[in-house]
Amino acid sequence: MTTFKKKIISFWKVLGPGLITGASDDDPSGIATYSQAGAQFGTKLLWTAIVTYPLMVSIQEMCARIGLVSGHGLMGTIKKYYPPYILYLILLVSIPSIILNIGADIAGMGAVGHLIFPEIPVFICSISFTTLLILGIVFLSYRRIAMILKWLCIVLFSYIAIPFMLKINWLAVLHDTFIPKIEYSSDYFVALVGILGTTISPYLFFWQASMEVEEIQQHHLIVDKRVIHSMQSDVRWGMLLTNVVFFFIILTTGVVLFQAGIFHVDTVEEAARALQPLAGDNAYLLFAVGVIGTGLLAVPVLSGALSYMIAEAFDWQEGLDKKFHEAKGFYITLIVSMVVGLFVNIIGISPIKALIYTAVLYGMIAPILIAIIMHISNNKTIMGRFANTRLDNFMGALTMLVMTLAAIALVLL
Repeated sequence: MTTFKKKIISFWKVLGPGLITGASDDDPSGIATYSQAGAQFGTKLLWTAIVTYPLMVSIQEMCARIGLVSGHGLMGTIKKYYPPYILYLILLVSIPSIILNIGADIAGMGAVGHLIFPEIPVFICSISFTTLLILGIVFLSYRRIAMILKWLCIVLFSYIAIPFMLKINWLAVLHDTFIPKIEYSSDYFVALVGILGTTISPYLFFWQASMEVEEIQQHHLIVDKRVIHSMQSDVRWGMLLTNVVFFFIILTTGVVLFQAGIFHVDTVEEAARALQPLAGDNAYLLFAVGVIGTGLLAVPVLSGALSYMIAEAFDWQEGLDKKFHEAKGFYITLIVSMVVGLFVNIIGISPIKALIYTAVLYGMIAPILIAIIMHISNNKTIMGRFANTRLDNFMGALTMLVMTLAAIALVLL
């Protein structure tokens, strides 16, 4: 085996919860947000991929560190050290927001599945994807689920490939990437807030911490500097992947749809359908397959995050490494969240309304959660020698400020 191949294999093994967390952030509802930003403003918002990256890394690294050092998920740690009303407030906001997000993702997968296979109705596609996910999560082991999710991350590279099939002025792209073009309009700031809310989502905080706990239990890790360093590399690469992908989604729709005068897309299937005559069948298929792949990756993360939160809040047995009869409450929560998400669309709540409601709920809870995460990360009773550094605190405070301003802007706009 060549040295280069050994390095690639070694690098792949280091990647885990951080990669899955980052990749799941580019879910079908996120793709809809990025597609709308590109269609409406062209390449003017490409700079957000650069700006949001260090913010995402800082908060996800804190969550991962809390999970590794405390041996508990984020909700379990909050329950142990904070008043009960904080716990219930988080649940009150998180449960509907995550279920609406699941519903929007399932709807996106079903609609795109129907585009690829027109003979199959949308709701049959949605039911099929939901059933497949439930069976896979209930009957497969944690190790198998983690490996499948990890390999599904490769689907995201389809979005990186699409722009190279098109004629693009790369100098103009570089200019808009590194020199922000601020447009003083409510639509521009709504798109900006949407991007922030999609990339820095509270459910990712809980999933990240819980996955690190699962990794410790699976591999019987003793937390030391080497383990912390591996986690940090994993988080950095995972967040880099999500931002590179959302950069290329905005680029694709910004070049193709915006330049063709298509300034408004409500859903991922509208974006895919609009791309077909303008960018060709290959780009269309890559975009559509990417939506389904990211949905298969993101829905288990969303429902899993909710299951961990509720199980830790009520002291239920938890974990994807456990069989159904060993953690019934955990798995029933996971199944119910997907089924309710599926029925959100069947009863007539549109994916766009679900996304709007989700954005508002996430916007309300994100600054509070970031403040709590920073407080935990600075508590040496919990974190010991792995408490926050000054740089961690600076980046965390900056992230909290940005998300607070985004929440205020969301209300005002």
